[in-house]
Amino acid sequence: MYMATRVSIQGYEGSFHQVAARTFFGKQIEVLPCATFRESVSLAANKKESDGGVMAIENSIAGSILPNYNLLLKSDLQVVGEVYLQIKQNLLVNRGVQLEDIKEVHSHTMALQQCYGYLDNHKWKLVETDDTALSAKHIHQHKSKSIAAIASKLAAELYDLDVIAPNIHTLKNNYTRFLILQRADVAQVVEEANKASVYFHTDNSKGSLSKVLNKIADMDINLSKLQSFPIPGTDFKYSFHADMEFTNVDILHKVIEAIKPLTEHVKVYGVYKKGVWK
Repeated sequence: MYMATRVSIQGYEGSFHQVAARTFFGKQIEVLPCATFRESVSLAANKKESDGGVMAIENSIAGSILPNYNLLLKSDLQVVGEVYLQIKQNLLVNRGVQLEDIKEVHSHTMALQQCYGYLDNHKWKLVETDDTALSAKHIHQHKSKSIAAIASKLAAELYDLDVIAPNIHTLKNNYTRFLILQRADVAQVVEEANKASVYFHTDNSKGSLSKVLNKIADMDINLSKLQSFPIPGTDFKYSFHADMEFTNVDILHKVIEAIKPLTEHVKVYGVYKKGVWK
């Protein structure tokens, strides 16, 4: 267990970022809500304000959150863990409100889209908001008797709301992957690490990428993700983010040394334990 006690998150209390933080650190973790991912990463890097951060990086339906890879690259933060969280959307109301009382449903646009299969069965007005948890907070604050929110069960718990309809999301196999971030100067070596996140770019010569990938394959590394990014200011040159899985960290060290001569730059974001899909 890491010593972090205060971590930054994007979103408000009751958000899925907070659920992910609790999953990794335990319920005692204190979260520092931020309006944007940029603000969250900046706060995570501030040693006077926080002990790290939790940041979503990809979703099993929507794919990678590309700007967050760039935020990670520009920061001095290390990946010390990951959480795969199943996104379960719930219809929340104030105590005593019944389904027939509901006239509007408020939530983030993505949450509304994830629940169209359920929402289409009703004639409620759908209102897009900035955040799922903030929607829950607002109906609590305004003591609304006709407005429901779509958010997590944690939001229902924090804002004293009833879950009038649980698990209303259409696609049940919806997971978001969150990275656990700490400053490089305090990040500890993770025992029994079996995964690493690595950034690299080649000189863009013919076959340069395939040479790197062949080296990785030759050394018994499972390349679980390879994400490409255009390098700003270049003519269609690309950098790459690779997630590598291994049985022994010594194998990773050998791979990094093997690909260095084939790349112009290599950066290891972090070596950590592979998250479990729950």
